[in-house]
Amino acid sequence: MNRRQFLRNTSLATAGLAASQAALPSSASAAESYPIIDTHVHFYNPKRPGGVPWPPQNSPLYRTVLPDDWAKLAAPLGVTATVVVEASPLVEDNQWILDIAANDKRIIGLVGNLDPMAPDFSAHLKRFVANPLFCGIRNRRPNAELPDLVSKPEFMKSMQLMAEKGLELDVNGPMDKQGEATAKLAEAIPDLRLVINHLGASGDPQSLRPGWKEGIKRASENQNVYCKVSALVEQTKTEYGKAPTDTAYYLPILDHLWECFGEDRLIYGSNWPVSDKGAGYDVVFRIVKEYFTSKGEDAAKKYFYRNSEEAYRWVAR
Repeated sequence: MNRRQFLRNTSLATAGLAASQAALPSSASAAESYPIIDTHVHFYNPKRPGGVPWPPQNSPLYRTVLPDDWAKLAAPLGVTATVVVEASPLVEDNQWILDIAANDKRIIGLVGNLDPMAPDFSAHLKRFVANPLFCGIRNRRPNAELPDLVSKPEFMKSMQLMAEKGLELDVNGPMDKQGEATAKLAEAIPDLRLVINHLGASGDPQSLRPGWKEGIKRASENQNVYCKVSALVEQTKTEYGKAPTDTAYYLPILDHLWECFGEDRLIYGSNWPVSDKGAGYDVVFRIVKEYFTSKGEDAAKKYFYRNSEEAYRWVAR
């Protein structure tokens, strides 16, 4: 057992049920007696020295978004903790999030942003993995297309290193193009956990991307592949903030994911604040809450809590 695994296991063992209960909002009902984890948010501050590489200045998203801003929207709904996904390619922005997390226990994990093809990847990974909050990385643009990477020895070496350190890979991109490559990576390194981001870019529920269903199905054949139900409202072809609010509209996506991944490998993520492109946080949450609670209390608990614990091995704080 390496130091990282020891720290994680010790944290979970000492926190246990008490930490879970402490994370519960006081208004939680008996039917929802479990923490709700949002596994996909972005925090950034354009006013920092040097600014931020994303989002662009002409975007409505170009504003300061920090844990308190997220919590104002999430906490009233019973969402108590988050895994942050770093969108910036600047290496030190990983540290910026970890520094915030050091004093904010609502952050229970970070999916970092490192280039697995860079010659200094292993050095950066060694640095960040020393912090138990560092869960893994997301494949990044422009070096993000798995079909171009899974045949490259240097990439596979980096992925094997991540697996050895107990980390995961968030897969960002359309599954109609990356489903087969995701499956091949999962099969080649079965100890590496993969989390598909943003539904695998399904497209609008009423006009799904050709090949999306097949790509999702292929990737889901591997038990070490999970799917994050994030960016759901952003898939719609509507004006900014005006995505349909009826859960039934999204059933072509949700039903297929349920059929492929079942109750054990689907995970809640809002993609806030980018989700504002489609609808407010409350709408994003209500849609998936209605869907997954309709599957039963156990399924909802797994979706909002247990599955993310398995996929990310986040630290109970």
